[in-house]
Amino acid sequence: MLKPGSAKKVTIYVGEDVRHRGEPIYIVLLNYLFYHGVSGATVTKGVAGFGADHHMRTARILEASENLPIKIEFVEGASKLDELLPKLLQMVGEGLVEIQDTTVLKAATAPGGEPAMPRVALGGKATLMRIFLGEDDRWHGKHLYEAIVEGLRANDIAGVTVYRGILGYGAHRQFQKEKRVSLSHDRPILLSVIDEDAKIRAFLPRLEAMVEEGLVVLSEVQVIKYTHRLAASVGSTEHAS
Repeated sequence: MLKPGSAKKVTIYVGEDVRHRGEPIYIVLLNYLFYHGVSGATVTKGVAGFGADHHMRTARILEASENLPIKIEFVEGASKLDELLPKLLQMVGEGLVEIQDTTVLKAATAPGGEPAMPRVALGGKATLMRIFLGEDDRWHGKHLYEAIVEGLRANDIAGVTVYRGILGYGAHRQFQKEKRVSLSHDRPILLSVIDEDAKIRAFLPRLEAMVEEGLVVLSEVQVIKYTHRLAASVGSTEHAS
């Protein structure tokens, strides 16, 4: 939790069209900060500017914008920033990162998150986590299953696959069935996650805070093969559990 006193103000400059693993880099960075417990962050979009390539970019009324400058700002304590900075710099790539000393006079009261987990290779014994919930379940205004996927990715979990059920029931004993004619209401959703046991269990407190009604089970599995695609050839799905 960010407290009054000495802190660091971080400003990140990237291009609007720059992507990381197929997503806009500013969205990836914002998710990373959000799911690692940073107290708050703001993204602003410039209307004109130029960067290291010395190419002028402007937003024009009759034309689509061309890689306009994006600025991400957040304030955090020095120790917390030390945990986040290595991965943050890796993701930013050719962007600009600026850090300034600052003083927090009044801090927000929202709780922080868990420290960043380092990326490690996956092989041998691992843990399979299955998460059962409803399609209509929400967390902070978005679908819960989408928020969990974003949280897992931001915590460097090796992979997750989301399945939509066609029939099932849960603790409330009410059948949920996929309908052919109309949109089904609250169909069952299964998230299948595989990674090292330590990384899965480190994510459990975050998951506990997100899932109010559902089922989470863990099983030991043996990883026979895990293929990681190179960044240049990354598609929409990196890993299927």
